[in-house]
Amino acid sequence: QLVESGGGLVQPGGSLRLSCAASGFTFSSYAMSWVRQAPGKERECVALVDSGDATRYAASVTGRFTVSKDITKNVLYLEMNSLKPEDTAMYFCSLVYGARGITVAAFVARATAFGHWGQGTQVTVS
Repeated sequence: QLVESGGGLVQPGGSLRLSCAASGFTFSSYAMSWVRQAPGKERECVALVDSGDATRYAASVTGRFTVSKDITKNVLYLEMNSLKPEDTAMYFCSLVYGARGITVAAFVARATAFGHWGQGTQVTVS
């Protein structure tokens, strides 16, 4: 089970921290990602940490977002700074087994076919 929290309404330039609490997963065995979807747009992987603990980011968020995980608590985080209106979306936590070296471009397709998803948390920047 994956449960996201931390979304909300924030002004441009503001910050939010999203959390994804996971149960029933061994974190070290999974690539873990934050995927967002805005109305009328396709899902976009914005940040991931793979099963080798390497982090990768979409170009649109590089330098503003930071993904991290706490394996003692089984929680995935997304620290979002300098938020822009275009960051407005539903943000989902997603896990894919293995997937060391997976890129942000490839993650959504892999997760759609084989992954696990949370219910999402809404982020609105306005």
